[in-house]
Amino acid sequence: MKNGLLIFLWIVHVSALIGLALGYEEFFLGKSPFTMLLLAGLLIYYFPITVPKTILLFLSFTAIGIAVEWIGVHTGWLFGTYSYGDNFGPKLDGIPYLIGINWALLTFSTHIIARRFFHNRWIIAGAGAALMVVLDLFLEQICDYAGFWSFENGAGWFNYLCWFVIAYVLHLIANSFNLKGDFKVSAHLYIVQLIFAAILWIIITT
Repeated sequence: MKNGLLIFLWIVHVSALIGLALGYEEFFLGKSPFTMLLLAGLLIYYFPITVPKTILLFLSFTAIGIAVEWIGVHTGWLFGTYSYGDNFGPKLDGIPYLIGINWALLTFSTHIIARRFFHNRWIIAGAGAALMVVLDLFLEQICDYAGFWSFENGAGWFNYLCWFVIAYVLHLIANSFNLKGDFKVSAHLYIVQLIFAAILWIIITT
């Protein structure tokens, strides 16, 4: 069952890339919230997020994600001057609910990936945060095209620095909770997003 759903996850992303390459942007980009819900559903079910400790941690990271994005959008202090488009789903005061879920999803999955290769908590936090920043770097190249979010003057170096610092703190919190999860699911959830963003970047720039 798990393998079948992971294959389905890849089929969804590959199909979207093919559709976008053929010019069906409106159809496929408009389905982005459903794709994000699929990612979250797989994480919640197979990670799994079923005991009070991990549920509380996931909800806390979701709330922190929404909070830092609210500060970013409404003050420009953290990430620069930007705003969210229509393809990230419903919003709370200009901030999509799904962006908070994405912060939690990415922290959980990258934390387990980092813990697979490292044992020192400071290095785990650094590696996990770096993985999140790498994905953000690719997403920034497609976000305007995809209708996710748009920067007034592009994403500068301070955006990535803030991403890293916030992610680093979240990973330290995850480590203090001794977060454990499915490495295979975590790796697929991360890699499918990274490859999708990278290939879409190539598509829209060629």
